[in-house]
This record gives sequence, structure tokens and C-alpha cells, in this order.
Amino acid sequence: MSIEGVLSDVKNEYEIGDDLVGLLQTAFVISYMIFAPLFGYLGDRHSRRIIMAFGVFLWSITTLVGSFMHTYGWFLTFRALVGIGEASYSTIAPTIISDLFVKDQRSKMLALFYFAIPVGSTVYGKTARITGSWRWGLRVTPVMGAIAVLLIIFVMLDPPRGESEGCDLTPTSWSSDLRALTRNKSFMLSTVGFTCVSFVAGALAWWGPLFIKMGLMLQDGAQEVSQDDVTYKFGIIAMVSGLIGVPLGSFMAQRLRARYPRIDPMICATGLLLSSPFLFIASLMASVNTNACYALIFFGEIFLNLNWSIVADILLYVVIPTRRSTAEAFQILFSHAFGDAGSPYIVGVISEALKHVLSHSHTNSHVNISSLNSSYNISSEPVIDPAVEFYSLQYSLFMTCFVEVLGGFFFLFTALYIIGDKKDAERTIAGRKFDADEKNVQRKKVKYSHYFVK
Repeated sequence: MSIEGVLSDVKNEYEIGDDLVGLLQTAFVISYMIFAPLFGYLGDRHSRRIIMAFGVFLWSITTLVGSFMHTYGWFLTFRALVGIGEASYSTIAPTIISDLFVKDQRSKMLALFYFAIPVGSTVYGKTARITGSWRWGLRVTPVMGAIAVLLIIFVMLDPPRGESEGCDLTPTSWSSDLRALTRNKSFMLSTVGFTCVSFVAGALAWWGPLFIKMGLMLQDGAQEVSQDDVTYKFGIIAMVSGLIGVPLGSFMAQRLRARYPRIDPMICATGLLLSSPFLFIASLMASVNTNACYALIFFGEIFLNLNWSIVADILLYVVIPTRRSTAEAFQILFSHAFGDAGSPYIVGVISEALKHVLSHSHTNSHVNISSLNSSYNISSEPVIDPAVEFYSLQYSLFMTCFVEVLGGFFFLFTALYIIGDKKDAERTIAGRKFDADEKNVQRKKVKYSHYFVK
């Protein structure tokens, strides 16, 4: 369960700086990405129902226990353990969807699956707001996890791999799977592009509410701002933009795919390239006009959210069924290792460094901080000025705009190879299906041959 919406409460309770606040998310994602390959390997070869049930149970129990930790070290440890549970169902669930549905129906189901991400974050923020404690958000949500475990065990279907495509494939060795995936240009390039999405989404979700609150504190008459109010509004924006962006991306892909076979990576690229200027201007407006800032973030996140279900769909149709869990795991490992595993911490570290640079610069030159904001003055005291706090985080967050542009170019390169890689996967599936049909015919001939022997 994500805790981005209550960062100021966590920061105050444990008395930590921006770097250690960012480390909470980094620890969660590191464990998430390390265990993803293990679950990917198991998911291609063993019962996906058992693996998912175990993962959701572990997620629930570690989330609950972590809410009772009153020292930073132990809370950090349990945040890391939560990542292990989340790695299981995030790796395996899309592959089950791919074995139940095909083509546009699969795209719709993937959109429904990924659109739950912003909804879940908002549910936690709302729970924390109602109960008046960020810890109770962590204590209530495991109840949903318990319900999910029961549904997975007694209701969920675990179809044969490749069933929706009418084939019966035998898994190959893990080394063969990895070699095939690294040679798949569409998969590799889209994974790098999605890593940029993950980097930006992680940094924005983690630092967004706190950054907006800092901006509000610099505005005249808005110093008495409630973090809960900012978090609630930011959560609503994240939820609504997800509700619009994820299905919108899927809908556009379904409508245009028949006429433009390269449209999937093109939509992803366009989404990132359009999102970047919106988020850049939003960061500039945070200390000037909060409503404009919220509006710009809303549109920026809509364009960013166009990617989620499309990237998953690309993976499923350029990779054969018996390698899909491994492919999901590889994508999770890479995108989080170089994406949101580091982005909250990197932003926090750069922000902390910039605080010292800005404070030292203005203290030594005796320049009034009005060059940043006329309401504050830097003193020689160790207390960091609110303006320095804000601008150091703002400058650090600028890097996300550059990363978005970089991701857009990777998706444009993906468009060059997407048609060929999709046809290669379809030929492999068709060939395996033909071999399976031939074996069935031969078995039937042997079984009924005695009727024709006198």
C-alpha cells in the first residue's frame, strides 16, 4: 500500500529529512524488483493461484505489522517486506489475463487492471483522512487483502498457458527465455520507455503532495495550509486522471490499431512528450497559483497514464505465452531498478544538496532571499528557510520532465520494430499449435488403428 499521501506525517513522526523519506519508497521497490524474477520464473512453470495467494497474504500481514512500528529502521524493514508480496501478483496477474482474453478484449481487461492503481492510492489517503491517523490507513487496507486471498483461492481461474490463443506450449529453459527476450527489440525498447514512465510516476506520486504544500506556504494568506487537504486533492487528481488516462490510452489503441499497426508505441511516445511541458509548468505555478498547478498536473498525469495498459499489451503480444511471466518480471526488475526505486531517493538527495547550496550562497553574499521569494530572509541560523525548501525540491523535480522526453524517444524507436516482433511471436505460437494438432492426430490414428486392421 502506497504512503505517498502522508509523507509529511511520516516525516514529522520519525524526524527524518527528504533523503530518508525517499528511502522508504526505494526500499519497497528494491525488494519488489529483486523478487519479481523469482515469481516470474515460478509463474511460467507452477500454479499461479498458489503464488498469488501467498503474495497477497504476505503483502497484507507485513502492511499491518508495519503500521505498529515506531522506529524508522523497523518501519523501513517492513516497507521492504511489503514489496515482496506485491511482486507476486504484479508479475503474474497480467499473464492470467492474457490467457483468458485475446485482442481488444484483452486490452480492455488490462485497462481495468491498471486503472486500479490510482484508485488504490486514493482509498488509502481517504481512509487515513477519515481516521485522522496515517497508521490506520495501513491497518484497514489489509482487510481487502484478506478478501482478495479468499477470492484467489476459491474463485479465480488459472487457465493453461496460451489457452486463449488455442495453443499448448511447453516451457523452455530460463536461460533460453532470457536470451529470447533480450533479442526482442520491441520488448526491450518499450521496457526502457516504461522505465522512464516509472521514474516520473514514482517521483511525482512520492513528492507531489509535499511539494504543493510547500508552494502554498509561500503564497500570501495561504501559510496555514493543511497537509491532509493537499493530499486529498492530489489523490483525487491522481485517481481521476488514472480513471481517464488508462482507459483512454487503451481505447485509442483499440480503435486505431487495425489501421495503424504501430499505433501502440506511438500513443505511449505522444503521451510522454505531451505530459512533460504540463508537469514543468505545473512545478513553476505551485508557488503562484495552486488551482492552475492542480489543473496542469491533472492533464500531465492523464497523458502519463496513457502508457500503463498499452505497455502491458505490447509485452503480451510480442512475447509467447510460456515466457510472459518471465518477461513481466524482467520488465518490473528493469523499470523499477532504474525507475521509481531510485527516483524518490534521487530527488530527495538532490533536494537536500540544493538546500545547502542555496542557503550557503545567500548567507555568504548577504543577499536577501527575496530573489526567491520576498516574504523570507536567509539567516545564519541552521533553520532552513521555507523558500529554500521549496525551490530546492522544485529544481530537483525538473529532472522528471527531461526523463519524460527521453522515454518518448524510446517509444518512437519501439515503433520501428513492433510489427516484425509481433509477427514473430504469432508465427511461433502458430507453429507450436500446428505441432500440437499434428501430435493429437497421430495419437488418434494410433488409438483407433485396430478398427481398420483385420
